[in-house]
Amino acid sequence: MNDEPRADSFVDTNILVYAFGDNDEKRSPAARALLRDLMAAGRFHTSTQVLQELFVVLTRKARKLLTAEQALRYLDELARWPVIVFDFGAVRQAAELSGAASLSFWDALLIVAAARSGSAFLYTEDLQHGQKILGVEIVNPFVAR
Repeated sequence: MNDEPRADSFVDTNILVYAFGDNDEKRSPAARALLRDLMAAGRFHTSTQVLQELFVVLTRKARKLLTAEQALRYLDELARWPVIVFDFGAVRQAAELSGAASLSFWDALLIVAAARSGSAFLYTEDLQHGQKILGVEIVNPFVAR
């Protein structure tokens, strides 16, 4: 499996939280390195869902809470990259995928966003590493290689 950040890649909220909000000895450096590599290669994608979740986690749930102003600075930086905005078609597709693939609606919406962004990879720790859904390969960047 090729999980190098060479193809367009979609990044889930949990990876961004490790990069910006939590100081996990193992995961935070790996998350920061992944983001650096994806951005340097021009391959980073996200969605409005991820940005919304990130704001809430950084300001209300992270180990080290940020002010709204601090969190917005991160969101502003991330919004410079392609951001998928959901329409009803995406919501409907996610609802169908949720039932067909036995996923939560929110995980299905994440996969739909990744697919619609043209990403080959979805970096997350919430789904099954190596699984391919809608042509998007799930990659847990914290799994030992």
